[in-house]
Amino acid sequence: MGKVLKCDLCEQPATVHLTQIVNNKIHKVDLCEKCAQEKGVTDPNGFSLADLLMKGNPDETPASGSPGLSCPTCGCTEKDFQTTGRLGCPDCYETFAEILHPLLRKMHKGTHHTGKVPVRALARKTLLEKIQMAEDQLQQAIGKEEYEKAAKFRDQIKELKDEFSSAPTP
Repeated sequence: MGKVLKCDLCEQPATVHLTQIVNNKIHKVDLCEKCAQEKGVTDPNGFSLADLLMKGNPDETPASGSPGLSCPTCGCTEKDFQTTGRLGCPDCYETFAEILHPLLRKMHKGTHHTGKVPVRALARKTLLEKIQMAEDQLQQAIGKEEYEKAAKFRDQIKELKDEFSSAPTP
């Protein structure tokens, strides 16, 4: 069974799924029935995804910059951003930071990218760490003249390296 999507605004199960294509970019929003009605999504006159994102929750309105705030590089204004939902240049992210951070927090559940680690890469990293630890223990055993232990670590390293070389690469 598929993953149950949650409302982007309140975390309830989403029943309304919106997709809007603006300038060849796809924007998707998942909403529960209540939030969809509150945001006017069910209004037959239509709505703008940018308006939905800018309105947010009534109790979580983004901090508004000073009136007439505009980017010194491209001239994009706060009103332009509110109308189109788009910024004009990379410097706009700094200029409109007070507005963007609350929006990003609502849209993405955070403002910093955390990324993912591929499972195979993590397995290879773990194997490399085990090999390094065994090599350190081998050197310590040799230093203490414990040759039987050293032989066990040597064999363990050989097995780990064989396993590493046969592991699929990410």
